[in-house]
Amino acid sequence: MGGFWFTEKQTENFGITMKINKTLHTEKTDFQQLDMAETEEWGNMLFLDGMVMTSQKDEFVYHEMVAHVPLFTHPNPENVLVVGGGDGGVIREVLKHPSVKKATLVEIDGKVIEYSKKYLPEIAGDLENERVEVIVGDGFMHIAESKNEYDVIMVDSTEPVGPAVNLFTKGFYSGISNALKEDGIFVAQSDNPWFKADLIKQVMSDVKEIFPITRLYTANIPTYPSGLWAFTLGSKKHDPLKVAEERFHEIDTKYYTKELHNAAFALPKFVKDLTE
Repeated sequence: MGGFWFTEKQTENFGITMKINKTLHTEKTDFQQLDMAETEEWGNMLFLDGMVMTSQKDEFVYHEMVAHVPLFTHPNPENVLVVGGGDGGVIREVLKHPSVKKATLVEIDGKVIEYSKKYLPEIAGDLENERVEVIVGDGFMHIAESKNEYDVIMVDSTEPVGPAVNLFTKGFYSGISNALKEDGIFVAQSDNPWFKADLIKQVMSDVKEIFPITRLYTANIPTYPSGLWAFTLGSKKHDPLKVAEERFHEIDTKYYTKELHNAAFALPKFVKDLTE
């Protein structure tokens, strides 16, 4: 089946439309509807419950910005956890940091991992790396059972529906704080300020109650709702806007740079208002 146009309804009144060349796989997993398709504009694309998760053409933006902002902020990240992210893109970026001794991926839906390896190998290819442990399980419970263990935690979740609902709660952020070491940092994708302003305000409020340093930053991701995507960073000690110059080292990226590291925190006024 192929040669048709698909519209992801991003709100009741707005959507993004793309041409599908062919459907590569479709399956109702134990957790969600999974579809993998070849698109004309974006290459192979993963959909979960009808929402775009990642594509070959623009995936690097999201994965680089989730990983490198906290990893360059932390002075010595050795033990890193990625919650969700079964496509493997964040793990790929984490492994570019030589200080990282172990990267743990906890993905609730093993089918996401399986079909990402098959149809998105350039994204999922590092899941077999010897520094990586892949756990198919509940990230919420993994966090709850972890204490003072991780230097950096990255929450690479879907939008707050279905299996990801618990990953946007104050209790989850409190659990993250307990799972982090005394100078730990976490980052979570926080949707977009155009359509989900209330969500961003709530996340910022919750995280501020738990982490002394809480900041919002953004990136441009064209296949995500509105194209302007937000990330919330919570840190116990290290400020992402006070990273010493010598901490930055050369890595292979397509979007992230050390100059962009600071620039990403310069928010448009209507977005900044959501953080206050």
